[in-house]
Amino acid sequence: MSSFLDQLKQHTTVVADTGDFNSIAAYKPTDATTNPSLILAASGKPEYASLIDQAIQYAKSKSSNVDEQIEFAFDKLLILFGTEILKIVPGRVSTEVEARLSFNKEASIKKARELIAFYEEAGISKDRILIKLASTWEGIQAAKELESKYGIHCNLTLLFSFAQAVACAEAKVTLISPFVGRILDWNKKSTGKTYEGAEDPGVQSVRRIYNYYKQHGYKTIVMGASFRNTSEIKELAGCDYLTISPALLNQLQNDTEKLEVKLSSETAKADPQPAISLDEETFRWEHNEDQMATELLSDGIRRFHADAVKLRTLLKEKLGA
Repeated sequence: MSSFLDQLKQHTTVVADTGDFNSIAAYKPTDATTNPSLILAASGKPEYASLIDQAIQYAKSKSSNVDEQIEFAFDKLLILFGTEILKIVPGRVSTEVEARLSFNKEASIKKARELIAFYEEAGISKDRILIKLASTWEGIQAAKELESKYGIHCNLTLLFSFAQAVACAEAKVTLISPFVGRILDWNKKSTGKTYEGAEDPGVQSVRRIYNYYKQHGYKTIVMGASFRNTSEIKELAGCDYLTISPALLNQLQNDTEKLEVKLSSETAKADPQPAISLDEETFRWEHNEDQMATELLSDGIRRFHADAVKLRTLLKEKLGA
């Protein structure tokens, strides 16, 4: 019997949640997604030293100012990882706008366009890139403009509330990444309960968003992310996309359980939800009313920023050397 992973690929686009090239090549996903945290982890491995060296040399060729060199090296390293990943996957790679810009629409647009320019300089079409932005109001509005005005496809990450999902759909962004595992973590800590299978609150969140999108004809792709176990993945079989870590990809590759499709346009009809629309004030209120989402969004932004600072420190040390 074929592996669960192979069965899953017949119903869902599988995305590798890693910056490690060997892992991506081993599991043959369609797409891959990165962020400063994943690249920081990969950068500590000897096999990626040459990419750091390339980023350092590029930065030195662009400026003699150390602070500017760090910024050039940081952006170039993101693009070098993305470019190498695109040699492995047939689809797209997600590259993240820094978390510290999450509350600045114009700065996010500017950085996104700079990243796309870096890729185009390397001969990579913008159609193979998803620009990742945090699902703040400002991030969603930046994505709306990037999509409509510049034809730049966006992946809205750190998504925890239904309000975020609705706003992203109304902005006509290409893809959203609801974080299943972090929702589970928060609820376990908050209630002291254990959750399994379909009762997992992260699974329930993605199911609700998926069903809402399908019922109301939204084209935005739902990509479940941040999984804690394979049970969560199995409960979301049929979701548009799922981005999965190498450890869980390995478990799925060695699992021969027969797949049951849990999400589809047909099953979505069984959970009718009225259409809603959110302006900025309503979005901020509805998101604020969701304690879990409010806490996890701010925590996620802080974590991504902390790893970006660590990555900059690493590059600064290399520049000094």
